[in-house]
Amino acid sequence: MAWLIVALLALPLVACLISLARHPVVAEAATLVAGVGSLAMAIAVAYSVRHGSALAIGGNWLRLDPLGAVFLLATGFLYAVAAGFSIGYLRADERRRDYAAFAVRYFSLLNLFGWTMLTVPLVNDFGLLWIAVELTTIVSVLLVAVDRTEAALEAAWKYIVLGSVGLGLALLGVVFLYASGIHTLGEGYVPHYATLVAAAGHLPPVPVKLAFLLAVVGFGTKVGLVPMHTWLPDAHSEAPSSVSAMLSGALLVNAFYAILRFFQVTAATSGTGFPRHVLLVFGVVSLALAAVYVLRQESYKRLLAYSSIEHMGVIALGIGFGVPIAIAGALLHVLNHAAAKSLAFFGAGSILRRYDTKQIERVRGAATVLPATGPMFLAAALALSGLPLSGIFRSEFQIVSGGFSRPAYVSVALLILLVNLAFFGVVWHTGRMVLTPADAGATRGETSWWIVGAMGVCLVVVVGLGLHLPAPLNDLLHSASKLLEPPNR
Repeated sequence: MAWLIVALLALPLVACLISLARHPVVAEAATLVAGVGSLAMAIAVAYSVRHGSALAIGGNWLRLDPLGAVFLLATGFLYAVAAGFSIGYLRADERRRDYAAFAVRYFSLLNLFGWTMLTVPLVNDFGLLWIAVELTTIVSVLLVAVDRTEAALEAAWKYIVLGSVGLGLALLGVVFLYASGIHTLGEGYVPHYATLVAAAGHLPPVPVKLAFLLAVVGFGTKVGLVPMHTWLPDAHSEAPSSVSAMLSGALLVNAFYAILRFFQVTAATSGTGFPRHVLLVFGVVSLALAAVYVLRQESYKRLLAYSSIEHMGVIALGIGFGVPIAIAGALLHVLNHAAAKSLAFFGAGSILRRYDTKQIERVRGAATVLPATGPMFLAAALALSGLPLSGIFRSEFQIVSGGFSRPAYVSVALLILLVNLAFFGVVWHTGRMVLTPADAGATRGETSWWIVGAMGVCLVVVVGLGLHLPAPLNDLLHSASKLLEPPNR
């Protein structure tokens, strides 16, 4: 089964090279095969480690355990559905006269982006982890600017500047963490995750805590935690909707995955108290700002961007509560958010193609104009707001239950209050877009059935995880949550 790790990393690179063949249909087919194939292999390797085992290859430089498998599933799913959506989304742009050249550029970058994000949960070294996250930044910046408009270039520039500053701080955190192990493990040791966790009882607590704090601030810039979030609304607003979905559902949580690896070592070194409280503070602040900004948005893509910040705050609170049910709920939230946010951004992309505007006020009667994607876009908004029967309701319920069992009544009360505030904002804005009467002269009909199909797959996952949690996935989540609990010493 370990050979699948190599195949998983090779497939997107092969698709990237094929996409450079300068034939749009070939690029589309290669990307779709790579996306679906990567998802299938991600499911296979995740299934094999669901009980707590790990797959390793290449002298332990590549390794997958249950924690990494959760994020690999989210990335594989986003890669697959974004590949299908992109075919319809690009073909629907009737104004683009350079479609062939643009499709080659877009699909080659999309496959390269998929490869970088699949790499993050598969590397087994803090230095390689930083490099992998940095690679996701470089490629995603190119995708944000792929339309080459003035606004897209400005958003990409802002993203690369702030992202580089954040990752510079994260690199300093890696240095501190490596330095903390020198006296115990020697200067030539390799900072594998398990190596540092096993030696945690002998590591000096102060530099480890400082490394964790730098990681939260540094990688938290990529996560979109407040106050390091300012690049995110612009990038999500200007990127193609498929890229926005991958940014929100995979890139943000992959950066959070990097924080969790630092959390492991810090919790094993000095207990969970310090890292939990750090995440609780950043989670509450992020949730509070996002909930307020959701209410006052005029652009539906920026609305979804602030919703992403809100959900990163929810995940931070789930880990911060520090009890098994809340941690498992936070990890489940990673998967639920990937499905629901991709559904929302795909709907936003279809609306953008039909209405040619990002302004909420100028979109009316989407349920009539787009009879399939309009209602599914509203369903995405309801799911993101935690409506019962959606997967997000299940994961948020687990997080709240964990908060009460801690008990952390103040944080739980703030979580419930702010999530409901965001619920009002998201549903109010999307409801006006979808349920109001359409203009008399509006063109009716779907933008692309590729878009409808991709949204349908996302909707099935959103509702399916709300109605039933498969036993293998439940096992995987519980095995992953155990890795974030300090070992008994």
